[in-house]
Order: sequence, then structure tokens, then C-alpha cells
Amino acid sequence: MSLIGKFASVGSATMASRILGFAREALIAAAIGVGPVTDAFYAAFRFPNLFRRLFAEGAFNTAFIPLFAKQMEGGGVEAARRFGEDVLAVLMTVLLALSAAAMLAMPFLVSTIIAPGFAASPEKFDLTVLMTRIMFPYLFCMSLVAMFSGILNAMRHYFLAALVPTLLNVILIGVLLVALFWQFDPRQTGIWLAWGVFASGLAQLFFLIQGARRAGYSMRVRRPRLTPGVKRLLVLMAPALLTGGIMQINLLVGQIIASTQDNAIGLLNFADRINQLPLGVIGIAVGVVLLPELSRALKAGDHADAQHLQNRSMEFALGLTLPAAVGLMVMPAPIVAILYERGQFTALDTAMTAAALAAFASGLPAYVLTKVFQPAFFAREDMKTPMWFSLVTVVVNIAASLLFFPVYGHVAIAAATSLSAWVNVLLLAVTLWRRGDFRPSSLTLRRIAFMLLASAVMGVVVWGMLTGLPQFVGHDLLIVRILTVVAIVVLAAVAYFGVALATGGIDRKELARARRRDRKNVSH
Repeated sequence: MSLIGKFASVGSATMASRILGFAREALIAAAIGVGPVTDAFYAAFRFPNLFRRLFAEGAFNTAFIPLFAKQMEGGGVEAARRFGEDVLAVLMTVLLALSAAAMLAMPFLVSTIIAPGFAASPEKFDLTVLMTRIMFPYLFCMSLVAMFSGILNAMRHYFLAALVPTLLNVILIGVLLVALFWQFDPRQTGIWLAWGVFASGLAQLFFLIQGARRAGYSMRVRRPRLTPGVKRLLVLMAPALLTGGIMQINLLVGQIIASTQDNAIGLLNFADRINQLPLGVIGIAVGVVLLPELSRALKAGDHADAQHLQNRSMEFALGLTLPAAVGLMVMPAPIVAILYERGQFTALDTAMTAAALAAFASGLPAYVLTKVFQPAFFAREDMKTPMWFSLVTVVVNIAASLLFFPVYGHVAIAAATSLSAWVNVLLLAVTLWRRGDFRPSSLTLRRIAFMLLASAVMGVVVWGMLTGLPQFVGHDLLIVRILTVVAIVVLAAVAYFGVALATGGIDRKELARARRRDRKNVSH
């Protein structure tokens, strides 16, 4: 399977998860709206999710996948199995201790880290503590999910690991439908959602363990030992704890500041959910596929292939991210209104969410480029350089949030997150260029220039249609608004791909090969 084919495999599974995520958020908006329960749920969910992404998907996977891939390359499945069992034993011990300590200290953590601003509302504070305790074991499950996902990815089984996150949304949608049918009050609905999160972690772990067994990789639980392989993993993980979770650190900082404004956490989460669709589908696909592929190429000493992998990844990422960013920045309000404005979600909530969405979208290309550039460091086992850059961007995010929050409120937090992402990308790119580890080819740079042109043309088309069709964009009937927005999106896509294909911004030959592969797969 080609690199683009692997991106598509992971991206299609992630797309399913993101679409279900929209359904979940729309149901949350209808069931509990924007209010104290929504703020409490999102604040509580973000804390174990932060640790999951920092520790499991971030630090752990960026260190584990290159080492596991090298074990597979050098010693085969049995060597990789021994390494995996040693890592599993240590990982489970650390996670159990961390979970127990965090759950005991939860009131202190909520008052100092998760949402200090909630202290002014005892009911919201207590609900956040309860929800976080219910959901925190999700970290244990998802850390093991990250490990088994990394194993499957290193063995080039990408689809299942990308698909299992849909279980979170499936379970939460089921909870919300029951809550709406039985007319639960918002607090009761929030607590049920917390239990749904925990249940989804168990379900995801079960299916991945079964998937690894079917792929011929099963593990026993051993007594934890600090073997040389585990020690090497821990050494690489230490700086990656900051590096792999830069977005999560920035989002947590934003949450702490946002907790001082009523409803700000809910508004930011509704906006970020929309922003996460292209980020998740494209960024996760690039990150999941590129790191093991790049590690394998460097292990084999094939530097030309490594350069090719990064050039193609960069083209793929920007080819889809740039138009998505422009579209979300030009017409955020109609999109938010269609997705959320019903039930408890008002027109004012739409306007405030749309402003945050536009600010988040301005950093969308930067978020995805980070997934292209960071693997070039991780695959070379250089975790420290991205760590220092992460520290710089965290400082930028905190400073910008504190500076502009008094004036722009929750929108300042979204804008600061985008600004810090661009700073991170600039530092990563300049360092790779100076080291000679990655310099985009002239062909890639030319294609990116034409992608920018095509995105600008598309933006003008969208803006023209919005200004020319206000009576349809804001029509009282939902179906009219949906059809209008769908028509605008279709014409925007025609404009973008028309210009990109005509100028060579998108490789027509690769597109034709992808279509032939799809037809071949369907015929089989």
C-alpha cells in the first residue's frame, strides 16, 4: 500500500470517529446546552484525556514506536514480544499508582489545575470532582490502548487502531439518546456521560487486545523489571512528555483561564470539536503512519526514502488542511448553527462559538505540520530538541492568553493556541532545515504555493456566496440552511480542486493511481 493509501486508511477510520463526534456534540448541545454541567463535564473529561495524550499517545508512543519498530526490524516478532511484555509490566504498575493517587487528590487537583475558577460555584466544583473521579480510570485503559495501537501500527495494521476510538462516541451517543428519551435532568445526564467515558475505555482496550492476537502478537503480564530496553524507553519518554502533548498543555492552560468566564469551557469545546474534524482526519493519519515508516527508513539507512516520505506527507497534509482552514475562517457561523443551534443551544451561543472556531482554524495548518515535522526528530531518537520548542510555545500560549483574555474573552484562548502552534512549527522547520534532516524539494514548495493560491480563490468564492445569499444562509427553515451550506461547500471544493489541479498544486498522476487502487480494491 502506498503512503497516500495508508493515510487514507487511517483517515477514513478517523473520519468515522469525527462524524460520530459531531453527532455526540449536537446531542450534548440539545440535552444540556451551554451551562454549568457542560463546563463541568468538559473540564473533567479533559483531565484524564490530557494525561492520555501527554503520557500515552504523546510521550509513550513517540518513544515506544521507533524502539518497537527497530526490535521488529532487527530481531523479529519474538524480540519485539519480549520488549513489549517488559514495557507492559512497567506501564501497568505506573498507571495504577498514578490513578490511585490522582483519584484521592481530586478536590485539590480541581481547585489548582483542572478548573480553579469553579471554586466560586460549589455545585459546579463538586460535580467536576465527581465526574473526574468516575472518568480517571479511562487513562489506564487508554494508555494500554495507545500501546496496543502502537504495536499494530508498527506491524503495519493501521485500520483497527484508528477505528476503535469510534466506540467512545457510539457509547456516549447511546447514553445521550437514553437521557433525551427519559428526559434526564442535565446533572444526571452529565454523570451518565462520565460513566459512558469509562465504559468506552474498557471496550476499546478489549477490541485492540483481540486485534493484536489476530495479528499474531499476544503478550503475557510479567513482573515489572527495568530492563535495558525499558530504561531506554524511559530516557526517551522524559522529554517527550512535554513534546508530544504540546496542544494538550496549551488547551489545559486555556481551560484554567477560561474557567473564570461563565460558559467559556463549553463554548471552546464546541468550537474545537469542529476544528478537530480536519485536524483529526489529516493530522492523526499523518502522525500515525509517518513515524513508523520514517523510523523504518532511517533504520535501513535509506535517507532518500525518508526525504520522500516527509515531502509527500507535507503535500498531503497541506493539500487538505489549507482549504479546510480557509473555509472554517470565512464561514464559521453557518456551520456552527447547522450543527448545534437547537434545544438548549441559542443563537448567541452560535455567535460566540463561531468566533472561537475562526480563531482555532487559523492555526489548523500549523497543528498538522507539527505532525509532519516532529516525527523527523522522534525517528532519530531526538526528544530533547522538540521538548525545548514545546516549552517556548507553552510560554507564548500562556502570555498571549493572559494578555488578550480580558479584552476578547474565550476567543483569545483559541487565538493564543493557534499562535503557539505556528511558533512551534517555525522552530521545528528551521531546525530541520539547518541540520539538513529535511528540506522540502522544489516540487513540494511549488505545489504548496499553488495550494495557497487555490485556497485564496476558494475563500473569495465562499465569501461572495455568503454575502450574496444571506436570506438563504440565515433562513428560518433548517433544511434550507443545510442545503445552502452544502451548496457553498460543494462549489468551494470545485473552485479549490479546479485551481489546484490546473496549476499542479495537487499531483494528478497520484490522484489517478489512488482511484485505480480504489477500483481494484472494490473489485476484489
